[in-house]
Amino acid sequence: MRPTRLIAACVAAGLTLLTGCSAATNDGGKGGGDLTYMTFETPNLNAQFWDTSISEAEKQAPGASVKKIVAPGTDRDAYAKQLLASGQFPDLLQSITPSTFAQNGLLKPYDKNWVNANFLMPMGNAYKGEVYVPPTNSQIIPEVFYNKKLFAQAGITAPPKTWSEFMAVCAKLKAAGITPIELGGGDPFSASMPLVGILSADVLGKNPHWLQDRYAGKTKFTDANVEAAVAKYRTMVKEGYFEDGALGVKYADSITNFTSGKTAMYMMGSWFLGSVPKDHADDFGAFLTPTDDGSLVVPFSVGGSMAISAKTADPAKATAFAQAWSTNPANLKTLIEGDGALPLLKNKTLADYNVNVSQVYKDSYTYVTDQNTKVPAFGWVTNDDAMPSGLNDAFYSASQALFTSDDIHGQLAKLDAAWDKAAK
Repeated sequence: MRPTRLIAACVAAGLTLLTGCSAATNDGGKGGGDLTYMTFETPNLNAQFWDTSISEAEKQAPGASVKKIVAPGTDRDAYAKQLLASGQFPDLLQSITPSTFAQNGLLKPYDKNWVNANFLMPMGNAYKGEVYVPPTNSQIIPEVFYNKKLFAQAGITAPPKTWSEFMAVCAKLKAAGITPIELGGGDPFSASMPLVGILSADVLGKNPHWLQDRYAGKTKFTDANVEAAVAKYRTMVKEGYFEDGALGVKYADSITNFTSGKTAMYMMGSWFLGSVPKDHADDFGAFLTPTDDGSLVVPFSVGGSMAISAKTADPAKATAFAQAWSTNPANLKTLIEGDGALPLLKNKTLADYNVNVSQVYKDSYTYVTDQNTKVPAFGWVTNDDAMPSGLNDAFYSASQALFTSDDIHGQLAKLDAAWDKAAK
């Protein structure tokens, strides 16, 4: 699934799951109730998942009775705005972008003592010092997934650690007649993944505050270090390291191409872990976008569960329900196994979620639990490092354009202009 800024995912968070979204319904198939809860449905997070999770949370929140509202499509923010305009803003909202609503005083922040007591990264998705969505889970956006058998076929014995080694691996795969990298370029968000990885590693890895500095006018997309990072992507394209016709490959097809062995590597958010074939999961590994000096930079995005409306008539019941739902390991089990979510509940191991996950999932989770350099995944976070409204789409468009254009400066200048206009 591609997280729409994550339940994570659900962040967040993904098209494999989201293409099955149902139409909106006022009762959502879950009885009446004094609290309304906007959710969404996908093949993995289906009606049964939501109904069960709601019932379990109701048991832990005495007196709370919840009515489910199912959002249509993938844009929960847009649907929440529609409900707001019609005077039906829900008491609880799943997987929205907090800043979109908090800046207008529409969301109630969570108690920080409760957040600190229950989550590994309490302020991981905080907005202007407040937590509006419990930081229940996370994604790495992207990882570089690879096919171990195709690496071995090309005589590659280990994943690359530096950018020069990465380019050498690509060249060796191509020389062996193997397409080095899969790119679902037909879907804008998917087309951006190589740039997300490179910019996170090279730009944010050296200045984790680059996005906040961009708001302050201290940095620009046309700065030399940004243009140098983007030039790496152009090199990958011009060297023929992506498949033929990559801009026409849809996201869903890119998953199939990679898992069926047509390509050796795939730069994608960690939600891909939910798509790793169970019958040959050991054929796949993952590493981070390499840096010039081999240092590890984790492009990280903290996601979460539900926001609480500041307009709710019963904030005590809404809060009790939201806290119960957000700390139930059974809810995260579905997200871990089906969507590759990386959990952030405190004092829990993977065994506590009763999950069956692959070795590549376990290896990926160590990036979360280890002490390392974590930076905001470029264009994917919902905290203070989020880009202005509309910039994500502009960034995706630039990613597609840069697949065929050498005008790096021109494309990045367009992003600067779009940023300046959106940030006013």
